[in-house]
Amino acid sequence: MFYSKNLMSEVNVKHCFFSRKNGVSKGIYESLNCGIGSKDDINNVKKNLEIVSKNFNIQSSKLALMNQTHSNKVIFIKDLNNLKRFDCDALLTSNDDIALCVLTADCAPILIYETKKKIVGCIHAGWKGAFFGIIENTILKLSEIGGDKNKLAVTVGPCISQNNYEVKKGFYSNFMSQSKQNEKFFEEMGNEKFRFNLRAYINKKFQDLGVQTIDNIAVDSFASENEYFSHRRAKKLGQDDYGRCISAIRKITL
Repeated sequence: MFYSKNLMSEVNVKHCFFSRKNGVSKGIYESLNCGIGSKDDINNVKKNLEIVSKNFNIQSSKLALMNQTHSNKVIFIKDLNNLKRFDCDALLTSNDDIALCVLTADCAPILIYETKKKIVGCIHAGWKGAFFGIIENTILKLSEIGGDKNKLAVTVGPCISQNNYEVKKGFYSNFMSQSKQNEKFFEEMGNEKFRFNLRAYINKKFQDLGVQTIDNIAVDSFASENEYFSHRRAKKLGQDDYGRCISAIRKITL
């Protein structure tokens, strides 16, 4: 389990970036695989989600999960009606009966808390979502529901590091066409290959939007085999699937 120093200091929030440990799944999914969309035994995934929900003192049916598609879509959950998997890559709520969840296996899980209106949120940020505006859209939605980005605490959780994020020239060119300033997020390797710094790119997005309170849990999902699932590591090992770690946040009313 990993925790944010910023969020730990907030009495109205409970959160956790769960590792892959302390679950019931076996094999390549060992052990806390919470990936509903994985090929793991669904009963084991459900048991793992029960473990998560107990940590947050709620029923597993009150874990808000996303059907993540690397989009820039954000949903604000008002109540518990039709609580299901939401077709989006970011969730916001001020409802203290819900824990918002994000699943990752190299992409960045981001947990946020707005202290003025006491709004919690989670973001799934891979390169595509970040590139196409999931972070900007989350801040915009937060503003639309009365939140203040100047009262926002952001934590970027474990994700793949630049050292292990190899990309091709076409990937690099897309980012350069967006802004020449994006060059600082790439390290050239030769042979038209580069290494991309997803974490730094995400942090800069928040900074450009005026968010000042940002911390990072600098765990490399690719390199930390005992702690974290990794899509890229699974592909390198020739595995046909991989587990997903879960990160969650809940508003607490005292």
